[in-house]
Formats: sequence, structure tokens, C-alpha cells
Amino acid sequence: MQASMSRKGNCHDNAPMESSWGSLKNELVHHRRYATRAETEASIREYIEIFYNRQRRHSRLGYEAPAVFAQNLSKQLAAA
Repeated sequence: MQASMSRKGNCHDNAPMESSWGSLKNELVHHRRYATRAETEASIREYIEIFYNRQRRHSRLGYEAPAVFAQNLSKQLAAA
């Protein structure tokens, strides 16, 4: 993994990613104790792929899950 650095004075560059990490920590990591690194990785993968992308509603997407938003958008684009 490589760190992302913005230009000098641009403090908003990493805001979306910081928000995602904050959600992950508050909704999953801080509520569990993990025995192994593999268990931790599996839990985080499941959270991102199953819950965060498919079920969790995002205010930025009109309170729809990202998967539902993408499906509706592709339908709209196909109809146009």
C-alpha cells in the first residue's frame, strides 16, 4: 500500500477515504477482538463487500446502497 499525498495546502484530498476508514472502525473494528490477522482480514473483507457496498445506505447516494445505486444508474443509462 502506498500513502497518498496531496499538494501543499489541499486538505480535502483524503477526506472520502478518511470517512470510509472511520465508518469501518466505528461499525466493526472497535466492537470486536480478533484472534488472528487472517480473521481480521476476513471480517473486514466481509464488511466491505457484503455490508458496506451492498446493504449500508449512503446519504451521498440518496440513501441507497452503492450496489442498488449502480444498478439503478445502469438501468437509467440503458433506457436513455
